[in-house]
Amino acid sequence: MAITAPATRPANPRFSSGPCAKPPTFDLAKLAGAPLGRSHRAAPGKAKLLEAIETTREILGVPDDYKIGIVPASDTGAYEMAMWNLLGERHVEMLAWESFGSGWVTDALKQLKIDATEKTAPYGEIVDLAGVNFDNDVCFTYNGTTSGVRVPASFDIPADRAGLTLCDATSAAFAMDLPWDRLDVTTFSWQKVLGGEAAHGMIILSPRAVERLENYTPAWPLPKIFRLTKGGKLIDGIFKGETINTPSMLCVEDYLFALEWANSVGGLKGLIARADANTAAITAFVETHDWIDFLAVDPATRSNTSVCLKFTDSRITDGAAFAKAVAKRLADEDIALDIGAYRDAPAGLRIWCGGTVETSDIEAMLPWLDYAFNAELNA
Repeated sequence: MAITAPATRPANPRFSSGPCAKPPTFDLAKLAGAPLGRSHRAAPGKAKLLEAIETTREILGVPDDYKIGIVPASDTGAYEMAMWNLLGERHVEMLAWESFGSGWVTDALKQLKIDATEKTAPYGEIVDLAGVNFDNDVCFTYNGTTSGVRVPASFDIPADRAGLTLCDATSAAFAMDLPWDRLDVTTFSWQKVLGGEAAHGMIILSPRAVERLENYTPAWPLPKIFRLTKGGKLIDGIFKGETINTPSMLCVEDYLFALEWANSVGGLKGLIARADANTAAITAFVETHDWIDFLAVDPATRSNTSVCLKFTDSRITDGAAFAKAVAKRLADEDIALDIGAYRDAPAGLRIWCGGTVETSDIEAMLPWLDYAFNAELNA
């Protein structure tokens, strides 16, 4: 039986979960104002870095008494910086339901070797959040980029907690309404929801986190690139644009453009609405096609950014090979690039639905997914 390819194609086939699609209005000419060939410590560079920090605060609604810093090595560097500086004072609960959370568990147990409890769930599920003891420090990912599972709206972090919460929010920031008063350390990277360039991370500290930093010294040495304090005091310049190492001012300019675009679409509310609309289009597709489903078992935990799907048709004999073939066919047709499941995740697809993706492109791509499925099934 001949299978006819759809007539409509996405205008932008980029659905990668990191680095993610640039904002729809992106053009390299928009970066002409970058102070290239200048020191980042000169006035223009410092002004750009401070603008990036304060515009981030404005859009995300970060409280005025929280510290925001630009740090090296993307979200990984930011989160490991937090772990190395803050953990070890009290027992830690490590929560993981996907590969990056599992990486933080490895850091805690095998590298830092601290007093910690590991609580994990398989891909598609989430740990028992009701059983978390917030008198301990708690490390978790707000949204599992590789599993498509996020914490549900019902996740209640107590205001009177004794421990600190360390939240990896790299695929949640700018797409989900984060409860800042319950998060003590929050990290993310520019390359996710705003489609920024890679290699730079953001770390956001609550007053409680700063108090811990200034009153606790970890037992292990800290490399210069991780140090947030000097002489028992916070290095405040880091949170005013005086970065620990040299940032790329071209990447900073790109991030400033993305922040400007975010404001143009309604700020955080607009970005959330765009991500929700993209995810709703996929939900409607899944509900009308019985051969595909979400990897996330509970609808309350489904991500609105890194949407992970699995094939459920009993005629598929090799799930991994089939999923790779579908993803390759869509890439070869220039319909959907980089949508294969993460290497450690179950076989399937992962489609980025953050705010820089246009819903019209999701809607144009989905008939092609149907086409690719049937083409591979009948190959």
